[in-house]
Amino acid sequence: MKKSITLTCILLFIYSCNKSISLQYTPPEIVSGYTGIDLIENSGAGQTVYIIEAPLNVEVAVYFIGGEDADLLTLNNNTVSLNANPDFEVKSSYNFEVIVIDLEGNISEIQGVSFSIIDVDETTQFVLNFCENGFAGEYPCNNYDLIAHLDLTTLGGDSGNDCWGWTDPTSGKEYALMGLNNGTSFIDISDLEFPRIVGFLPTHTINSSWRDIKTYGNYAFIVSEASGHGMQIFDLTKLRNISANQAPETFISDAHYDGFGNAHNIVINKAQGYAYAVGTNTYSGGPHFIDISNPLTPVAAGGYGEDAYSHDAQVVTYNGPDNDYTGKEILIGSNENEVVIVDVTDKMNPTQIAKTDYPNIGYTHQGWFTEDQNYFILGDELDERNFGGNTRNIVFDFTDLDNPSVHLNYYGPTSAIDHNGYVKENDYYLANYSAGIRVIDIANINNQTMTETGYFDTYPSNDNASFNGVWNVYPYFESGNIIISDINTGFYIVRKSE
Repeated sequence: MKKSITLTCILLFIYSCNKSISLQYTPPEIVSGYTGIDLIENSGAGQTVYIIEAPLNVEVAVYFIGGEDADLLTLNNNTVSLNANPDFEVKSSYNFEVIVIDLEGNISEIQGVSFSIIDVDETTQFVLNFCENGFAGEYPCNNYDLIAHLDLTTLGGDSGNDCWGWTDPTSGKEYALMGLNNGTSFIDISDLEFPRIVGFLPTHTINSSWRDIKTYGNYAFIVSEASGHGMQIFDLTKLRNISANQAPETFISDAHYDGFGNAHNIVINKAQGYAYAVGTNTYSGGPHFIDISNPLTPVAAGGYGEDAYSHDAQVVTYNGPDNDYTGKEILIGSNENEVVIVDVTDKMNPTQIAKTDYPNIGYTHQGWFTEDQNYFILGDELDERNFGGNTRNIVFDFTDLDNPSVHLNYYGPTSAIDHNGYVKENDYYLANYSAGIRVIDIANINNQTMTETGYFDTYPSNDNASFNGVWNVYPYFESGNIIISDINTGFYIVRKSE
């Protein structure tokens, strides 16, 4: 009632002060209805809930909001947005009032508007389906159990993309960082019976299907293909302070780097404290160097634009068999139509060591060193679609960095597209789109042998060469928990069967 009285008083004041108002005026009409846009809880702050609209032949001079919940909203021109992250348990619906004043000074009637917050079941994440007889619940599997699943509605996004992990060095708690089209969700997975979303960082600019996340120390570094996004930097220790009974918090970045706009990926060499953004609008799409030794004060450190657009990369402090480069910082770029090896030790003078290709190039996508740095396992994202055949990974012999060569082609059991792959000890974990994650034993790679030992398929409808299913897999938690991001169905935790 207080807000309604206040709004009415404002209108009367405007009316009395505007000498052009006729006693026989025709008030403008609000045609945008009495119902706002319902929001899914925990989907992020700052979302539009109502757009005030008048007939096309009415020129509006001023828009106003008032009423019961006006203090919880922001009016920008004719657009009303919710300030906070929507939370059904805190407030399940909102009510406010709107009016417009046209150029003649005519005032519309006060129109009440309401919208609701859609409840999400936050108590049923624990799944625990053992892999038995080739299935864990509805999901095809071999040797890997399903621990938990959070769908996209619960996560607050429309599609999934990258994922990464962070272990709190103080508490030992494990956290998953899940990329979505509209931002990044942070998930506490330390209690597998109740993995819970503890926070959300909205995208820096607009939504995008492409988002990539890496960590350095206690900080997350996030890039996106969204125009003007740059690099968000987030202090992960903030996740410690969110209690089990507290709603997920909507965060803001702790720092931001704007040396580039869009980027496809971010690569970090933790040993040296440098990040490498690839596929940016700088250096012809080649790697853009950033000194992140002080994470909250990132500093541009040059770049390398002498070769093709770089889609992805790995950067290591080299300790492999080629003694010529021991201790050097070596970048392996997956550059659409080639693999390039670059010495980036001297940031002001990066030097190409070698570049190579391979038969039937579709799209040179992403690769990873074996732990002894003898071999580099590459995924090509379009060869399955362009040339047919089953999932192919190309393994390069990198024992002599100046003279790389193809060591073997590994073919998987399905026709699905390979996406991202990572090595942990003697296992290669492959995000294989519609075929889920595939775990491949590489202990005998020297003898040109790779053997699939298990899988978990989050996209059970088919294993076709399509861009559906698993985007990324993160296998590096000491607990053995493996996290998976699926484009279509959200977030998964799996573990090797005992």
